[in-house]
Order: sequence, then C-alpha cells, then structure tokens
Amino acid sequence: MTEVQHKGRVAIVGTGLVGSGWAIVFARAGYPVALYDAVPGAAGRALALIGERLIDLQKAGLTGDPAPIQARIMVASSLTEALANAIYVQESVFERVDVKTELMREIDAVVGKDTLIGSSSSGIGASHFTEHVACRARCLVAHPVNPPYLAPIVELVPAPWTAPETVQAVRRLMEDVGQSPVEMTREAEGFILNRLQGVLLMEAWRLVEQGLATAEDIDKTVSQGLGLRWAFMGPFETIDLNAPGGIADYATRLGGLYQRIAASTSEHRVWDAELIAKVEAQRREHLAAADLPSRGAWRDRRLMALARHVQQQDAADLRADE
Repeated sequence: MTEVQHKGRVAIVGTGLVGSGWAIVFARAGYPVALYDAVPGAAGRALALIGERLIDLQKAGLTGDPAPIQARIMVASSLTEALANAIYVQESVFERVDVKTELMREIDAVVGKDTLIGSSSSGIGASHFTEHVACRARCLVAHPVNPPYLAPIVELVPAPWTAPETVQAVRRLMEDVGQSPVEMTREAEGFILNRLQGVLLMEAWRLVEQGLATAEDIDKTVSQGLGLRWAFMGPFETIDLNAPGGIADYATRLGGLYQRIAASTSEHRVWDAELIAKVEAQRREHLAAADLPSRGAWRDRRLMALARHVQQQDAADLRADE
C-alpha cells in the first residue's frame, strides 16, 4: 500500500460544518484541498464560510495570513474532479448508512488505486457502508470533534477489512496536519468520544428527569468543575492525581461509591418526548432559540482562546524542559 505522499491533494466530500472545518485543517497545514458537495452551490457557500473562519483564527493568533490558506482550497465541479490525484478523501456527508453506502459506491468508481478514505462518521462503523467497495481496505472512520480546526482529537476506527497500513498512514497524516489521533482496535458503536459523552449525558438527563437538579446547574457543574480539569487531562489521570496513592488508592477510597451509583441507575427512560420538552424549556429560559447561532459563535471564540492558551503553555513547557 502506498504511503501518504506529503502535501498531496486532499478531497473533502460533503461541505457542511464538519467538512468545512476539515478543509481548514488541511489547508492550514499546507495541503491543497478540493471541496465537493452534491448539493448545488453548497461547496461555494462553504468556501465563503471558511474565509470568515480563517479571519477569526487570525484574530485569535491561531494562524497567519488567511489569503494563502484559502488559496489552497478550490471548489470541484464533480466528484471525479475532486478526487483526481487525491492522496486522501475525507467524507463528511449526512450521518445515514444508506447515504454513505451510495457515496462510497460513487467514490469507488473514480478513486485512485492508492487513495486513502476516511469518514467523519460520529458513531456508525465503516463496516456498515464499505463492505461492497473494492477500495474497502483503504477505508476507515476518521471522526473529529467539531470544529476540527480547534479540537484536535481524531478517532481512527478500522473496519474488519481495513488494512493496518491504512490506519498508520492516516495516523501520520493527521499528526502532520496538527491533529491528535487516537485508535480503536475494532469497531464499537459510538467509538470512544460518544461512548464517553453518552454516559455523562445519560446521567445528566436522569438528574433532570428525577427532579434532582436543573439543566443549568448540571451544565455549571461540568463547565466550572469537571470540565476545568478535563480541558487538559483525561478521567484516568484526573483520578490518579485525586488520591495520595494514585489510581489504586482512589479506587479503594471511592470505588464503593461508584458501584452504588451504578447499581442505583440500572433503568432509565432515555430522551423521551416529555423529558426532552422539560430540558428544552429549561434551556430556552437561558438562551432563546434565535440566539443559538450567536452563542455558537461565542463558543468558538472561547475555544480559540483556549487553543491559543494551550499553544502558549505547551511552548512554555518545552522551554522549561530544555
């Protein structure tokens, strides 16, 4: 299998928020990018949005002049044009098996014999939509956090027939463009990120459902408590540092508590209409539906500031180690 060629073309297929974000990731790292979307005009609109985001990134000190970055991105008029000479394809279409299956059939018909293909699927394994294609050994899931140009984690999840060389080549590509890849050894629905997030969401819904806390106070507990540590360390390192003797000591001290919590929450009505309406009403008390876009922009500015802070701290740590 051919190694990923440095700075070769990357094709982005599906140019919504995730696809547009991927375009920034690759173009910022010096790769030429071809955008393609089957919806007429969608890729052009994405290019305009990318320009706006690049200006925001420059203001935040996260990138230089936006012009040369945007100049690396072109809109392709067809899938064939987008994939021509591409070393890598990032599929970011609608999260539905039938949509991805049909697109993979179209990609397979025109893709190069060495081109690698990653899917932005949030929880559907590549085995559900790549079994029928000849290029399936070069396919895997490469799932980002949105927006990927601010949140670097990428989950690499192979299908049963994905070649090991594919996983390692895509891993090196992701590292080259500044992302932080993690690998699963095999498929599991939801992968790592959404399986972890799902457990937290399950308990958040439950606390509201049982009237134990409001959605606002649950959000505050994460944003001003758990999330402060989780911004720079994971759950295992967190508990390793939360007991004098480390992780084994923590498990001895608090393992019983977590076991009792787990035993008390074996049943739950997940996201039914009544509960959704309850949480929706609580959220709309604090944020009107019309203000969702502006609040999303606020989130991105906060993420930019955090990303800049992380860069500065990493640089300071490197200087301290020298």
